[in-house]
Amino acid sequence: MTHTPMHKIYVAGHRGMVGSAIVRQLLAQGHPAERIVTRTHAQLDLTDQAAVRTFFATERPDQVYLAAAHVGGIHANHTYPADFIYRNLMIQANVIEAAFRHGVRQLLFLGSSCIYPRLAPQPMAEDALLTGPLEPTNEPYAVAKIAGIKLCESYNRQYGDSHGVDYRSVMPTNLYGPGDNYHPDNSHVVPALIRRFHEAKQANAPKVTIWGTGTPRREFLYVDDMAAACLHVMQLPAAVYRQHTLPQQSHLNVGFGSDVSIAELAHTVAQVVGYTGQVRSDPTKPDGAPRKLMNSQRLQSLGWQAQVPLVQGLQQAYADFLEHHA
Repeated sequence: MTHTPMHKIYVAGHRGMVGSAIVRQLLAQGHPAERIVTRTHAQLDLTDQAAVRTFFATERPDQVYLAAAHVGGIHANHTYPADFIYRNLMIQANVIEAAFRHGVRQLLFLGSSCIYPRLAPQPMAEDALLTGPLEPTNEPYAVAKIAGIKLCESYNRQYGDSHGVDYRSVMPTNLYGPGDNYHPDNSHVVPALIRRFHEAKQANAPKVTIWGTGTPRREFLYVDDMAAACLHVMQLPAAVYRQHTLPQQSHLNVGFGSDVSIAELAHTVAQVVGYTGQVRSDPTKPDGAPRKLMNSQRLQSLGWQAQVPLVQGLQQAYADFLEHHA
């Protein structure tokens, strides 16, 4: 399943953090830029079935990386649940169906670690899927992502033998890095902390207060590591992929392999940014789940390992923030 220079590859969501990293990775591996197909949201609305079908009929890509999604933090998920479930279901259904209809045999779908039950045993393994209730705050998004995995599996089961369809899924842990969202209200924890500490440093603020007790543990993966994992999974021979997965449990976790407490993360970000004031926690604010760690042994046994340590990744993320957002 290698990428030959002749392959035409469509990266859906190429302006997002992961999609842009996948494009960087394809170029780094020597794939010609003119064989990488992209469309902005203004050029192609992936929730529009007719438009998606026309695009596939015209462009005829050989491979698809489905990194497009309607995403947001806990506040956005809570406020706009209908948008999150509807848009993500439509994007996935339209792209996967049109890909099949127009002869795409190789597709990689990107999900999220929120597909696992709220109280899944830690570290979370692939077989925890559909074993318990989801986290209520992002359930609509999680249900859409689970549907994406099942779409890929269903096309494989129905058309794998007859049409050579091979659609795969990867579930990343918390990602960070260049191209992240630094919105003051809607960002995830790493970009939120980078912005907070940067602004505190600029203002010479004596202290920064972080939400919660600081004890919950989270796993963080640098986005270029995630992109490398995507290409690695896409390039695995079909027989090898099937050997390590099941027809109805075919997704692979992509994690860093270890976690840190939110307090440790905050102090590390402060250090990277150069903020020297006090870091306090506010135990009156919610903590979220006590721990979220992925079990990525299956992918590691297939020859992939994260390369970028947290401090180095945070330094690169802060450099990106300074260049584009400060």
